[in-house]
Amino acid sequence: MANEVSLDDLRRYAVARTLFTPTTLPAAIRRLGFLQADPIRAPARAQDLTLRHRVRDYHAGDLERSYARLAIDEDYLVNYGFLPRTHLALIHPRQAKNAWDAATRRKAADVLAFVRERGSVHPREVDQHFAHGRVTNYWGGSSNASTHLLDGMHYRGLLRVKRRDSGTRVYEVAEHLDADETPAGRALRAAALIDLVVRKYAPLPAASLTYLARLLGYGAPHLAAHTRTALRLAQEHLASSRIDGTTWYWPADENPRSRRYAVDDQLRLLAPFDPVVWDRRRFTLLWGWTYKFEAYTPAAKRQFGYYALPMLWGDQVIGWANLAVRDGRLESTFGYASGAAPKGATFRTALNDELERMQRFLAPR
Repeated sequence: MANEVSLDDLRRYAVARTLFTPTTLPAAIRRLGFLQADPIRAPARAQDLTLRHRVRDYHAGDLERSYARLAIDEDYLVNYGFLPRTHLALIHPRQAKNAWDAATRRKAADVLAFVRERGSVHPREVDQHFAHGRVTNYWGGSSNASTHLLDGMHYRGLLRVKRRDSGTRVYEVAEHLDADETPAGRALRAAALIDLVVRKYAPLPAASLTYLARLLGYGAPHLAAHTRTALRLAQEHLASSRIDGTTWYWPADENPRSRRYAVDDQLRLLAPFDPVVWDRRRFTLLWGWTYKFEAYTPAAKRQFGYYALPMLWGDQVIGWANLAVRDGRLESTFGYASGAAPKGATFRTALNDELERMQRFLAPR
């Protein structure tokens, strides 16, 4: 146990280790290991809002524009997002929990042959060719059956996203390396997945680490038993400390007290799913207040706003912002955990600088 580590050390470490010096887009995605995606634009998608702090001269939409040229894939891990292609061997061949019936398997085989013949397909082409009709979706509504089938084929690793056209996924046939399906091979992959999420989200309270291991059942349901074992082994070898009744974990080769994890005085507006703030349990422990993502909360019940961006200043998350672009101008409203904005010119300058960076980020290429 590294009992000399304090909560202040962990707070600085949590911020500095993931807000690395801005680099290239491929390098940033490799460094992150996984980038969560979200379709809402307020004022930009979550993946773009996350990358703007980590990629030099990044503009909204650069990831989608560059995707086809990069060695990355849209896929499923603890949720949906972008992975370096090298990570696909950890999760494929994916075996879904819900097996398809014979009719669905036949439809998938027909669509796979169609995609292979065409090279790539838009969901509209599949629907026009096969006329699959409608299905009841997860939320009880009606969805296009072809789109639903393509989603299932993508999840099962039969297809990959080649690119997006106006936000819609265009698919091609996926090719995966043969995986070692022996118990030892599966154990190695599960251990690598645990390591991946720890390195992305550390430092982690024990309950959050367990939660992430459970979420890996979304991206690698076929490795669930091995993941549970890998979690127990990881807890024996990760660095840890118990602070105020909570056990924290982080990679054994990192020292939260190191000078390398110094925090700058820049103010940053973060995506709701940015690694700094993604873990709401950790958020409350580190900053002493509760932040909620309320895009799907009825407007009358919202405390923070539709798409509140946590406001990080130095190593403190002091409040949030809601941003919108109207008539080409960025409009902003703010809220503060203490009830009021910090006083003084230093804060006002830091906030204005961030809003200017946001304007540049949102400006078209």
